[in-house]
Amino acid sequence: MRTSKAVLIALGLLLSGAISNQIAAQTYNKLTKLIFNQPVTIPGKVLPAGTYTFTIADSAGTRYIVQIWNANKTSLITTIIAIPNYRLTPTDETVIDFEEPLSNTPRAIKAWFYPGSHYGVEFVYPK
Repeated sequence: MRTSKAVLIALGLLLSGAISNQIAAQTYNKLTKLIFNQPVTIPGKVLPAGTYTFTIADSAGTRYIVQIWNANKTSLITTIIAIPNYRLTPTDETVIDFEEPLSNTPRAIKAWFYPGSHYGVEFVYPK
């Protein structure tokens, strides 16, 4: 009886550790699903209206490599090297800042902030 209790406790701890690791992975890579109801510009291309998954690439050297995937993360659309951005007050929601739109062009994403974080990424566009 004691052995089976010990096994159940150990199994419970392993499962809770696996769940904690999955939650940490979501925070680490900043996985965010974004829905755009109109086209938006990102460096190098225009994303049609739709649902996209934004993540930070798993890179040991920098935390400013953004990957943009399709909605279910089965196809990588693009990889963008960004620069750090900082806000004084974090919010509980994802924040997307846009550039002022130019005439007849889709709005350009300027920065992306993950919920609860002071630091975000800023997209850099050619002049």
